[in-house]
Amino acid sequence: MSTPPQAFAPAQAILELGDAFYDPVAPADFPQAKLRFRNDRWAARVGLGDLDDAQWVRHFARFAPLPGTLPRPLALRYHGHQFRVYNPDIGDGRGFLYAQLRDDRGRLLDLGTKGSGQTPYSRFGDGRLTLKGGVREILATEMLEALGVETSKSFSLIETGEALDRGDEPSPTRSAVLVRLSHGHIRIGSFQRLAYHRDTDDLARLTDYVLRHYFDDASGDPVRLLDAVVARTARLAGQYMAAGFVHGVLNSDNINVTGESFDYGPWRFLPSWDPGFTAAYFDHAGLYAFGRQPEAIHWDVFQLAICLRLLVDSAPLIPIMESFAQRYAEAFRAALLWRLGVAPGADDAALVEAIEHGLATSQVDVASFFHQSFGGRIPDALGPAFAEARGLLLGYRPRTSRDAFWDGPVCAMLIEEVEALWAAIAERDDWGPFAAKITAIRAMGDALADA
Repeated sequence: MSTPPQAFAPAQAILELGDAFYDPVAPADFPQAKLRFRNDRWAARVGLGDLDDAQWVRHFARFAPLPGTLPRPLALRYHGHQFRVYNPDIGDGRGFLYAQLRDDRGRLLDLGTKGSGQTPYSRFGDGRLTLKGGVREILATEMLEALGVETSKSFSLIETGEALDRGDEPSPTRSAVLVRLSHGHIRIGSFQRLAYHRDTDDLARLTDYVLRHYFDDASGDPVRLLDAVVARTARLAGQYMAAGFVHGVLNSDNINVTGESFDYGPWRFLPSWDPGFTAAYFDHAGLYAFGRQPEAIHWDVFQLAICLRLLVDSAPLIPIMESFAQRYAEAFRAALLWRLGVAPGADDAALVEAIEHGLATSQVDVASFFHQSFGGRIPDALGPAFAEARGLLLGYRPRTSRDAFWDGPVCAMLIEEVEALWAAIAERDDWGPFAAKITAIRAMGDALADA
């Protein structure tokens, strides 16, 4: 997919909020900076495609300011519910907002970091990121983008030459700094911090900021903000489910009010359709299991409604919150039909239910099912569990011919392959399989987008 050249368009919108929302910080001074990944597709879309590798490292490992954007990094302040327990002692603990800019559609975007050093919110952490964690985040974001999920983009990964000790990885392990490109870093937890302090002036200021910059709405109306966030987050929940993706940690500080997924820790893609499948080994109760993700996101957005109650009466907020279920159902149907490669039809709800039943009953590989069935023809070899779905699909129009879609192998992202890709890097410093996987993911994504 070719990307037309775009002029660099720096921005400083976050400074409108004032210093009650962030803390200026300094990046870590890393002993080395070895460029491992640069997202040239998105660099072109934000006017940074012409940077050579030396300039890239200067900006995305040493964090020299980009011209016209933020003069120094900012660690954002927020609170949040973590596994339903409120925590007022969090914030950007190993990352910061490095720059703001606009893309080729004029949208305000952030460049934010992960693993860039300690901040006032690091608590007892070292502020660093493992190289494996960075590799895993790239794989997650590339796959989600290809599958049509609204997600942050992994923009840069640079190995930093430190040895890190981690309890969940063989240690010492290699270190890195990741830069994300995202549609803002304002979280539900950003509103929760202000509500916790009963700071209604700044709560209104943040409401106005988000509406103006992310929803093109100058009203400053908290009701309209909640409606926009419910719509976006319900869409995200539907996209997660159609992608067979489990985020793993859907805490309220991990929910972006723009409805864009970000911050990938213990994520997984489903091997088979299992509502109880969890991604985080520490999620013992299955709070964020695959099938509970819509509920979890709805619960988080309800925390935003509670915050906005300080600015407006609850009466207009209630029907908006009640609309989440219907909006989610519509988003899930749309995303699943898109992945299946058929245009919406007269029996969408029944078709989606039949496909879910078939997937759960047959326990076929999820990625293989969608690959083989693209265009609305479910192979007989997938078994009788899909009999009802096959019949319903007779009335559906494919978005494109099956042959025009994809002639490559199934492109999946199960944990076994993630570990194998990392093993090649960890054991032999062989980045070839990783690069080949990114190429395959993007080819699949281009085919889906063009279908």
